[in-house]
Amino acid sequence: MHEHVRLGQIAGVTVGFNWSVLAIFALVTLGLALGQFPMVYPGRTTAAYAVAGLIAGAVFLLSLLAHEIAHAIVARRNGVDVEGITLWMLGGVARLQGEPSTPAAELRIAGAGPAVSLALAAGFALVGALLRAIGSEGLPLGVCMWLATINLVLAVFNLIPAAPLDGGRLLRAALWRLRGDRVSAAITASRAGRRFGWLLVALGLVQFLMVGVGGLWLMLLGWFITTAATAEEQQVELGGALAGVRVADVMSADPVAVPAGITVDRFLDAYVFAHRHSTFPVTDDGRLVGLVTLRRVKQVPIHQRDTTQVRQVACPLADVPVVGPDDALSDLLPRMTEATDGRALVVDGDHLVGLVSPSDVVRRLEIAALRPRRPEHI
Repeated sequence: MHEHVRLGQIAGVTVGFNWSVLAIFALVTLGLALGQFPMVYPGRTTAAYAVAGLIAGAVFLLSLLAHEIAHAIVARRNGVDVEGITLWMLGGVARLQGEPSTPAAELRIAGAGPAVSLALAAGFALVGALLRAIGSEGLPLGVCMWLATINLVLAVFNLIPAAPLDGGRLLRAALWRLRGDRVSAAITASRAGRRFGWLLVALGLVQFLMVGVGGLWLMLLGWFITTAATAEEQQVELGGALAGVRVADVMSADPVAVPAGITVDRFLDAYVFAHRHSTFPVTDDGRLVGLVTLRRVKQVPIHQRDTTQVRQVACPLADVPVVGPDDALSDLLPRMTEATDGRALVVDGDHLVGLVSPSDVVRRLEIAALRPRRPEHI
């Protein structure tokens, strides 16, 4: 989920939100201000309902953020780096870099979010009980009780044993512990998530046909869970196939580097037509500055090739993943997917030693598919 606005850092974790989060904020605020609060607490002013709805909506988003921050903090304590947190229309996502090293670590990370949601539910319920004890039966009580209920629902829903929900992570941890095979456990949890997602889609469709537009939200949630679970299963299978593979095992060694100052015409004659490569590192006085591909060269009009320098069409080094030969290939793949040209440069100290392209990875996967996978042991 793409981050559109960065809010800063909380507990050392970068936090941002996607514009779609405004949709859930609007739905919650309007639903409470125009529907639930006027029905349960009649006789208040429109402004009072609006303020109560805004407060409840804002605190709800903060509750989602607290849920994800709990995951992030516990992940870091268990040796898993966190890229950041993004709030969006269907909740929040803590982007973890890497996987827990043990089932126990997986259990702690997955359980942290629901635990915080349950604690928030208990806290808001306690505040509501105190308000009722002092005779307050108005909108402040309504806001507290709604927040207690929604956080309880959030915790319970997330504990359903289906990936990518937290319950799916807990299921994966338990199966990993029982089977001694992380990949098999993750695939089972992902498939459970896919089935659960389709169940939500079916229930949403029935609700839509019988009641109305309310079922669309359930269908959207089910579709997201199904899609995320499918993607997670594919990622797990890919990670399993590449377990233990280093960048050096797949890279094309000693790539041919191109001077940044030569023209595209010269580049074609001296490098492209003389070698069987489609990607070339670009250097300037021996310093690595970028990467040029045939796709980029094709975008230069023929009549401009004798005046356009390679540096003008090359992908700058800042947009190219740079890794070491001993780095894990599974850690590199997400960075290659997000990179502009889908390639990575391999350096050892200050020396360029290799290049990784999608074809290198595909060949490795084809080789891995020929070998039977053995279960992991703890």
